[in-house]
Amino acid sequence: MKFHHIALAAVLAGHAGLTLAAATPDEAAKLKTTLTPLGAERAGNADGSIPAWSGGYTTPVAGFKNGGRRGDPFAAEKPLYSITADNLAQHAAKLSDGTQALLKKYPKTFRVDVYKTHRTAAAPQWVYDATFKNATSAKLDGEVVKGAYGGIPFPIPKSAKEIVANNELHWRGEAWQSDFRGYLTTASGQRVLSVEGVGDFQMPYYAQGQEDKFGGDYWLIRLVNSGPPVRAGEAITGRQNLDQDKTQVWVYLTGQRRVRKLPNACCDTPTPATSGVASFDEVDVLSGRTDRFDWKIVGKQEMLIPYNSNRLHTPAKDSDVLLANHLNPDHVRWELHRVWVIESTLKPGQRHQAPKSRYYVDEDTWVAVLGDRWDANGQLWKTLWSHPVVMPDLPATTPQQQWGFNDLVSGAWYASGVVNEKPVHYKAVPRKPDSYFTGDALAGEGVR
Repeated sequence: MKFHHIALAAVLAGHAGLTLAAATPDEAAKLKTTLTPLGAERAGNADGSIPAWSGGYTTPVAGFKNGGRRGDPFAAEKPLYSITADNLAQHAAKLSDGTQALLKKYPKTFRVDVYKTHRTAAAPQWVYDATFKNATSAKLDGEVVKGAYGGIPFPIPKSAKEIVANNELHWRGEAWQSDFRGYLTTASGQRVLSVEGVGDFQMPYYAQGQEDKFGGDYWLIRLVNSGPPVRAGEAITGRQNLDQDKTQVWVYLTGQRRVRKLPNACCDTPTPATSGVASFDEVDVLSGRTDRFDWKIVGKQEMLIPYNSNRLHTPAKDSDVLLANHLNPDHVRWELHRVWVIESTLKPGQRHQAPKSRYYVDEDTWVAVLGDRWDANGQLWKTLWSHPVVMPDLPATTPQQQWGFNDLVSGAWYASGVVNEKPVHYKAVPRKPDSYFTGDALAGEGVR
């Protein structure tokens, strides 16, 4: 593969375990010249297939209302070309191992439709300003981000862990609500509803003007299930902290009518929000602790990735986008973008179901769009994916909890954030009180 900045990557890989200095003022100044305000290369690529960033996409689709169905600004575009198992070899250098495996495993139904690249990533000016400030003040103290608030912490990253932190803290709004479903589909094509509910999400890290009140809990979630019937009334709430030792998660179980605190809400522990079919560190492709692994930057590469995925949300039925073995390619948009490629390898003496993983993090948004995981036998096991959506009303380009995985060994697969039959996709809401996202609040409002 042809990697961007490969010499730099080799140096960084050798320092992956060290605490590195923040960007210098001269380096940070590039965020106003050759780099975008969030740290991507402002220029396009040599042949123009990746355009220069020109401010992102900030014009709401006509008729959009907060919380309603978000239209596709590029609905009239047709694919430039399609990749199938037959012409895979011609395009393999720009495809992840997992995407190649899907093309080979499902040659009759899976394909990659490649569209014109649009660099839609954008954020409010105050997020840009905070990112500029973070560039020279943020640091990693072991595993903990310090000296950052309200923007990308490491827009000029010097280690793989800093890229992981950028993904965790990427801009996706401050407080919102969404109504969605999650489905597990077996290898035989049987679709099982694993979760249906309303989620409240909040990022205190992006509470504008509240830096003096920020205590480290950067991601708050509360999900109440309405289905499937056996799980109706169950709930989960979590508080993810920059210091992962302080992260807390509680679940309300209707059969027991009590709230329980999860003892190990991290890593390869199954998450209740997916009925246990995905682990905590697979949510949104890449999530949670980094301390069980050694990390390295492989390089920066031009890759075909899911992007500007509004078309995935436009069909009226869930069944329109869910085929027997994967998402319906008719509704999946792929584009050519530059991504940071990073890898994690399990440290000696540690345990994890996936000893090796590789992740692809979009340079414009810092969203982990693809991930591949290998099992203890060295076999490619899972390919993970998320689908960034253009949300010019925020503005942002970020997945709306639209993520999932394909198990390449068993043939089963999972899709979260399916909203096609739901009236509320992403509704920006006022911040809720901090106490709303606690175990006590769950206990006080328990049902059934």
